[in-house]
Amino acid sequence: MSKGSAVVIDNGAGLCKAGFGGDMDPIAVVPNSLGRSANSKRWLVADELRAADADVTSVSLRRPFDRGYLVNPDLQREVWERVLRTLLRVDPARSSLLLVEPLFNPLAAQRTTDEIVFEDLGFRSLCVADSPSLVHLYEASRRTDCQSHSQCSLVVDCGFSFTHAAPVVHNFTLNYGVRRLDLGGKALTNYLKELVSYRSVNLMEETLIIDHAKEKLCFVSLDVPRDLRVARRSGKDNPFKCTYVLPDGIEHTKGYVKDFDEARRYLSLPYESSSTDSGLKEEMSPSQHNAEKSVEQRRIDLTQNEFTLTNERFLVPEMLFRPSDLGMNQAGLAECIVRAVNACHPLLHPVLFESIILTGGSSLFPRFAERLERDLRPLVPDDYQVKITSQEECMARWFAVGIQS
Repeated sequence: MSKGSAVVIDNGAGLCKAGFGGDMDPIAVVPNSLGRSANSKRWLVADELRAADADVTSVSLRRPFDRGYLVNPDLQREVWERVLRTLLRVDPARSSLLLVEPLFNPLAAQRTTDEIVFEDLGFRSLCVADSPSLVHLYEASRRTDCQSHSQCSLVVDCGFSFTHAAPVVHNFTLNYGVRRLDLGGKALTNYLKELVSYRSVNLMEETLIIDHAKEKLCFVSLDVPRDLRVARRSGKDNPFKCTYVLPDGIEHTKGYVKDFDEARRYLSLPYESSSTDSGLKEEMSPSQHNAEKSVEQRRIDLTQNEFTLTNERFLVPEMLFRPSDLGMNQAGLAECIVRAVNACHPLLHPVLFESIILTGGSSLFPRFAERLERDLRPLVPDDYQVKITSQEECMARWFAVGIQS
């Protein structure tokens, strides 16, 4: 395929990334959804939701994907038509398509996708690939160590709807070894909405605003019990406290962080040895409970167009590492990785643990890789090395697509 005729679409449940084969970066990275605010009758499609003048308050969202798989082909066709004709400005009849689809995509969804690609859009040809194999291909092209290491890797894809730990050997995903964690960016956003709505103001209908606050302010804790104690401090003594300003619809159509320096104060906290108890539950004395309650009460001010976050900043990403602490019958990410490796041949175990690749939007939280390595190390035999590499999602897949094109 030539660069001009190979269109690439990485069709995620949250974001749709589109561009041309051979390019290092996608041309368009847009929401894979349609949205309409309470004050408008017009549905905004894809990039229109991110326009500077778009009203993102109380937006009703409609997504083509549900739980990671295509369920509404009409919406998907609308998003793709917008991306192809307005953003990429290509004629599908003169182009071929390389499509990145989810693992274990149902046959019915595959047939529906084929109908959209050939009958509705009119592409000449279609090539389908899965995300883990593309990420592995990119990483293998960068490695300069021994050849055996470049042929195997464990791709941990933390996406919008779920997280997969997928072993890849010789650029083929071993489906029998894939393990899935039913948590992703959507669940984290919903959890943050619940926390903010319970402690501050009701923002259950503000998905786009809370999603932006999550991306800008949340981080992964390396010592949860210690950080929970620190988060009880009041005022400037609390390094986790920061303020997010809501859009007013006049001066600001988008929310923003009030003070980025304040939001980064947690980075100054030293991390020594991890606590022996890494659970979220911790006993409090009555005086501590009352003090925490008074802090929460002072935080609630409905006259201000803003809300304050403290321990929510690290409790939300903590879902991926300890979902059982929140009543979910799911193994954490480290256990999910171990189960994926153990499902493969024993000779592959040391190579897979030494070649873990993180990708996906939910892996971009600060300190994500370091926390995962801390959780994973006690579960891995002492004579095995644990090496985790973080890859920027768009660059990794697009470079791999350039190789494949």
